[in-house]
Amino acid sequence: MSKVKGMPLLFAAVIGVLSMTGAAGAAGSFMKTGGRTTQPVGHYEFCQKLPNECRQKTARHQPVELSRRLWSAIISVNNAVNASVAPKTDMEIWGREEVWSYPNGQGDCEDYALEKRRQLMALGVPAGDLLITVVRQPNGDGHAVLTVRTSLGDYVLDNLEPRVLAWDETPYTYLKRQSDTNSGVWVKINDGRAEAVASVR
Repeated sequence: MSKVKGMPLLFAAVIGVLSMTGAAGAAGSFMKTGGRTTQPVGHYEFCQKLPNECRQKTARHQPVELSRRLWSAIISVNNAVNASVAPKTDMEIWGREEVWSYPNGQGDCEDYALEKRRQLMALGVPAGDLLITVVRQPNGDGHAVLTVRTSLGDYVLDNLEPRVLAWDETPYTYLKRQSDTNSGVWVKINDGRAEAVASVR
């Protein structure tokens, strides 16, 4: 990763904007969401097992302020979870597809996202700003990442990418994510950068 005097370039850029404008006044890149859509079957089953994880409701609010402290926490959690979880498919772990769970030393994409969400919530980030998101990779495969809504835009924590990137700097087509007002509800993403694609089940 490129660095500026020992500081990751993206971190330096974010902090530069913070210092010049303040987080609340900065213009960032935000996903445009649409109406309610289908909940991924794996998330539905996860909610049946752990219903409290899917009953987090929040009033519509401004995204969390991206302070220096929060940015540091986001980077730390992303790195720690990516390093501590061995990538394994659901078929390898469970013998079937689409099992969403907190990782126990191993997991696939949605398990990484769930754990990052849990750790950032434990640090005080609101549930409505930590949204599991379903995307399409350039090769057509489905994938899940964690979106963090901030005052400087939407950032993505990804087990396939060591850097935390703004959502529109990633190679993905964005399909749907958790609602920012109800963690058990999913909404469409209107990704204007690509042609509409079929939703992931």
